[in-house]
Amino acid sequence: MVEGRAGTRPLGRTGIEVSEIGLGCGNWGREIDEESSNRLMDYAVERGITLFDTGEAYGGGESYETRRRVYGTDDVREASLEKGSSERIIGTWMRRNGCREDITVMSKFNSGASADNVPRALAGSLGRLDTDSVDIYLLHNPDPDVPVAETVGALSAEVDAGRIGIMGCSNHSAAQLREALDASDSGGHRRYGVLQTPYSLAWPDTEREALPLCQTEGIGVTAFSPLGAGFLTGKYTPDRSFPEGSRYHIMPAHADIYFTDHNFALLEKLADKARDLDVPRVRLAMAWAMTHPAVSTVLVGARTTAQIDNAIAARAMGMDPELRAELSSWTRPRF
Repeated sequence: MVEGRAGTRPLGRTGIEVSEIGLGCGNWGREIDEESSNRLMDYAVERGITLFDTGEAYGGGESYETRRRVYGTDDVREASLEKGSSERIIGTWMRRNGCREDITVMSKFNSGASADNVPRALAGSLGRLDTDSVDIYLLHNPDPDVPVAETVGALSAEVDAGRIGIMGCSNHSAAQLREALDASDSGGHRRYGVLQTPYSLAWPDTEREALPLCQTEGIGVTAFSPLGAGFLTGKYTPDRSFPEGSRYHIMPAHADIYFTDHNFALLEKLADKARDLDVPRVRLAMAWAMTHPAVSTVLVGARTTAQIDNAIAARAMGMDPELRAELSSWTRPRF
């Protein structure tokens, strides 16, 4: 066990603070069972991690159906086939522990961004989470079939009604985020206060435009996949022979994102630098993601307490600007 705790940091200019390390709960009921999920939530809270990230699409059932549709597989690799398992497990855990007020819950919806579906999706999430409101609620992905003004208007109404604390978006480019902000301003709606985005040495794209925009507009950034969905741990090889039960085994699409010749070369450089510094490479990669000034919190999709410990140790270690610049020089945007 690593000593130390996660600190807190302002979430942009939203007016709230969040733990600098967030617990990514997409694994709950998908890669790990409920008992293991409960143990990780207990462990995280003991170490000051109080931001929990989830979503309506996070469940063993959704994972199974997506993999079967996209890859034609029909074997069950998930811990359960329960739909919405992540939100439901969190809700059960909070009720049992009586700790709702101590947890910042961030959830997402991707079932459609229309004015009709926003309250419907939110009601479903609130029911599974067993709560009257969600602290942060995000549009999981852009919806090209719905005008942005319609979406921000519907979310703004839910903020006004007290069912959402802060509204925001995930997986949006700088241009898409800018469009949403402009739609809010012109329509007199509340603005997105949070951007959730992938950010790692293996996927640094958001550094170019999205993160600077967030800094300018005071938008909090919650960065996910700081280890490239586990790619930067070095346990995967180009032949795509995924260990059974691993994230890439259950969600093979991650390989299409991270498995490039450039990234495997970067992985070798990371391993060499970690040996020179005598620190684990996962800690080095995590510290790089944590030390961008626009990033409010980094989400850790933990399956073990050791992965939480690594994040806490990375935060404590930090990274001086010269070393960070060296690691940044290895990166290459995907687009």
